[in-house]
Amino acid sequence: MIELADEFFSAKSDPNQISVTAEVMERLRQLHPATMNEQDEGDGPVAWVLVIPTTEDLMKRFIAKEINEQELLEMTPLRQKDGGQVGGTYDAVYLCSALVLPEFRGRGIARRLLCEAIAAIRKDHPVRHLFYWAFSSEGEKLAEAVSRETGLRAERRFGP
Repeated sequence: MIELADEFFSAKSDPNQISVTAEVMERLRQLHPATMNEQDEGDGPVAWVLVIPTTEDLMKRFIAKEINEQELLEMTPLRQKDGGQVGGTYDAVYLCSALVLPEFRGRGIARRLLCEAIAAIRKDHPVRHLFYWAFSSEGEKLAEAVSRETGLRAERRFGP
């Protein structure tokens, strides 16, 4: 799945994008346990999604291209081990990536996984904003579907 992500998003060759490593996965878990979600059919994941809970200020800076995806992750305040927040609460969620193996596409798996992740984060944080950076028309449609289902208005970052 990580190979598919690197192939589609070219994250390893773009220092502005998040390349999922063990360190990045640990940081994501510290932000919230629901940041990474997958569907496993027994032989490994067939779908995988990644969301980043963050602040409205960082969301606006990302959409305005003042910061990149890697900086968004690095600048988002971490949770303390007891579940508290170092820098307050999260009021925005970034739809970072969604990957579904070709033979499982078109079944709503990514939409469901993203909505489940957002619902889990909303139990702990007053999320009012949703944002994304679409790399494909499918990504655009997915963000719109998640927006409708969660009732959160989706804001898009355009271009590189």
